[in-house]
Amino acid sequence: MVGSGIMASRLSTGDVGLQLLENSIATGLGLAVLILVLAPVSGAHFNPVVSIVDLLGRGQRPLDPIAYIGLQVIGGIGGAILANAMFGVSTTIATADRIGLGTALGEVVATAGLVLVIFGLDRTGRPGLVAPAVGAYIGAAYWFTSSTSFANPAVTIGRTFSDTFAGVAPTSALGFIAAQLVGGAIGLTITTALFPRTTTRTEHP
Repeated sequence: MVGSGIMASRLSTGDVGLQLLENSIATGLGLAVLILVLAPVSGAHFNPVVSIVDLLGRGQRPLDPIAYIGLQVIGGIGGAILANAMFGVSTTIATADRIGLGTALGEVVATAGLVLVIFGLDRTGRPGLVAPAVGAYIGAAYWFTSSTSFANPAVTIGRTFSDTFAGVAPTSALGFIAAQLVGGAIGLTITTALFPRTTTRTEHP
C-alpha cells in the first residue's frame, strides 16, 4: 500500500484520482496473492481485527491471536520502512490528518464488510475463495468508502511511518483503529446472524 502509493504519486503527479486507482489495483492484487501464498503458514492472518474475530467466532487458543497481532504490527511498520527505503524516502512520522466523522463511518463499513467476506465464505465451506474475494473487496472499498478502506490496524500503524501518499498522522490512526474495532464487532454480528452454522461444501463431479 505504501510502496504503490509512492509510485502512483510519482507517475501521476497532480491527478489524485488516477493515483488512487493505481494504488487500489496494486493493493487488491497484491493482497490476493499474499493470502494465497501464506494461507498455509498462518491462515493468512495479516489483520488484528480478523485475528480477534477468529478468536471470538471459532475459539482459538488466546495465545495465537496475541502472537499474531504483535507480528502483524511489526510487519506493518517494517513494510512501511522497506517501502520508504526502496523509493529513497526518509522514514518520518506522517502528518496527514485524515480522520473525521465521515471517514470513521467509512472505516466501520469497510472493516465490517471485510469480516463478512472472510468469515461468510469460511462458514459456508468456501475458504478457497477468500484470497480473490478479499483482494477484490479491498480494491473496491478504496472507492466506495470515504476512508479508502484501511480496514487493518497493523497497516494503519505502519502507515504512520511514511509521510507519503498513503501516510496517516498518529492522531488520525487512533481514530481509524477504533473504527476498525467497531466494524469488526459489527461484521462478526452480521456474519453470525446470516451464517449461524459452519457448513462443509460438497464437491460434485
